Amino acid sequence: MKKNIKDNDTVQYIVVQLGGEQYGINIRYVDNIVRMQKITRVPKVQHYFKGVINLRGEVMPVMSIRSKMGLPEDEFTDDTRIIILKAEEKGSLGVIIDAVKEVVTLAPEEIDKVAYDAKDERSNFINGIGKHGEELVSLFDINCIIGEKEAV
Repeated sequence: MKKNIKDNDTVQYIVVQLGGEQYGINIRYVDNIVRMQKITRVPKVQHYFKGVINLRGEVMPVMSIRSKMGLPEDEFTDDTRIIILKAEEKGSLGVIIDAVKEVVTLAPEEIDKVAYDAKDERSNFINGIGKHGEELVSLFDINCIIGEKEAV
């Protein structure tokens, strides 16, 4: 018997694609999704920061999640998007993703927590695995992604 799920127990995620994998970004961190545009390079920043964009008069830093996670470089297509994330203390930041797939709603029992392993750099960015139908979605820990520290 399925337990009664209250609306406030569920969390919505935007499912994005990076390479062949699907990742979920908690919708509460998403401010906007914009098409890929010209990124102005900024000298002497971490390798994963690609530069800045002008978004409606506001200068916004843009980073590559692929670069930060040690994945192959971004390949820009018509599906490439910049997701504008808003974090409490750090302000707004754009992240480059390959494509936006869908929005899913996950209940707590559809999310398995990931055991943290300091040796695996990529697991530092993931705080859970969501089960949506037959598909698995790795759920990003946004604070680790936008944090200044390098994955070690």
